[in-house]
Amino acid sequence: MKIVFATGNLHKLREAQEILGDGFELVSPASLGIDGDVPETGETLRDNSIIKAEYLYEKTGLDCFADDTGLEVDALGGAPGVHTARYAHELAMMRGLPAPPDHEFTANMDTLLAELGKLGPDAPRTARFRSVITLIIGGEKHFFEGVMEGRIAMQKAGCGGFGYDPVFIADLYPDVTVAELPEETKNAISHRGNALRLMAQWLRENAPALAPIQRPADA
Repeated sequence: MKIVFATGNLHKLREAQEILGDGFELVSPASLGIDGDVPETGETLRDNSIIKAEYLYEKTGLDCFADDTGLEVDALGGAPGVHTARYAHELAMMRGLPAPPDHEFTANMDTLLAELGKLGPDAPRTARFRSVITLIIGGEKHFFEGVMEGRIAMQKAGCGGFGYDPVFIADLYPDVTVAELPEETKNAISHRGNALRLMAQWLRENAPALAPIQRPADA
């Protein structure tokens, strides 16, 4: 099945393709001549995923999906949440300080560690990544959600992954950050991976026209 994934992030595109497998051919908006970011003005992750998916569907008329992901840190009241990608920028703007660019994850991680540091060494560091996917297929919307539970590390470690991976320790691998895990291991437990697997399962079970992707090779 050919489907458009509303992302310009090559890491996310590769992760999604690996998780969905050979039955799916993911297409980026850029490959269709669609450039630029869609303003994420929603108040929730689902709102933002809907905004991005609807924009892409209106532009192309093709089956597509979009995700929005947030890091929820319990000690910070669930922040950065829907502001995850713009955390350092928006916090600096709110405080009247020089602001780093949007989606500057080194600044985001430094800001997150600094905000937790203000709470003292005994503050809980439990957190989770949450991804919400909006799939538009045949003009109808469907939603899938995945979570990865864990905690925030005391300092950055690892050079793999992307985003906040160097400061996030998943409960299933408590001795290393996600950025220190092999890519296939991360994909097997990640929030986005969990949501993508739910979406792929739904597609196989509910889209009869896609039957060839679920038939064995010798069928």
